[in-house]
Amino acid sequence: MARTSHDVDLFMAAKPRLEAIAYRLLGSASEAEDAVQETFLRWQDADSDLVRVPEAWLAKVLTNLCLNQLTSARARRETYVGAWLPEPLIAGDPMLGPADSAEQREAVSYAVLVLLERLSPNERAVYVLREAFDYSHREIAEILDVSEAASQQILHRAKKHVAQGRARAEVDEAAARRVVEEFLVAATSGRTEPLVRLLTADAVAIGDGGGKVPARAKAFEGALAVATFLRGLFKPGPAKRALLGGSAGIYATTANGDPAVVAVVDGQVVGVMCLELTAEGITAVRSQVNPDKLERVTRRWTAADHGEPLFSAF
Repeated sequence: MARTSHDVDLFMAAKPRLEAIAYRLLGSASEAEDAVQETFLRWQDADSDLVRVPEAWLAKVLTNLCLNQLTSARARRETYVGAWLPEPLIAGDPMLGPADSAEQREAVSYAVLVLLERLSPNERAVYVLREAFDYSHREIAEILDVSEAASQQILHRAKKHVAQGRARAEVDEAAARRVVEEFLVAATSGRTEPLVRLLTADAVAIGDGGGKVPARAKAFEGALAVATFLRGLFKPGPAKRALLGGSAGIYATTANGDPAVVAVVDGQVVGVMCLELTAEGITAVRSQVNPDKLERVTRRWTAADHGEPLFSAF
């Protein structure tokens, strides 16, 4: 049935929150946008007389669409070429959602998005709705058609899985920039020792090229192995410039609230390297170079002035 302008306004007001929920549930900005669009189509077809609380109705429809997507995504990722990593979002992207509390910031960190891949769809939904958006267990129970007690039990299991990761160190943008700058000085020094000092003993490095760009599918493990890999990665050469289509401008920023290195060639983001930081040092280096997963980052990047790059690489 036809929707009024008021109905459309209700949806548009809810849209930023819906996008942020979908992104956390799916780990993909493009899939999140699709899920929100499908929610809008269902909102247009719904009988408004039967919708008592529009915000709750929209959250329920969106969450269940994402749960269906997660179930099919598991099968697709079994045939994905190389390692699968979430789509990073740079500072200021509204899809990152609320960041008022430590729990909200933690729930959208790149490290936690990786850990959420271990959860069942229901566990992921409960964790995201409760930790990132402060839904009550009563509200979650209505969204997922489970009991409040079941919602509480699911959250307990989900938090246990997520807590298996090391405690993340929170940094502001200025501190993140300092971390990235120190990391880049070490990575471009041509020596492994400065990098080893920045890394934890059990540090890992992995990349997602989606079969379209060369990336390390099997993680490097241990500070020395990671440092050796990074030293080679940042060593300039004609083959790297040819692969990228030119020399890359290297910037320091934050992605999903964590320190990040962004590589840009002719206005196109060609890589985002997310650094997982703990009190002991950098414990994970995760690089997203799949061009399909950098489209939104590129749109957001080119829409703002980021100044001059720290240096040109490769």
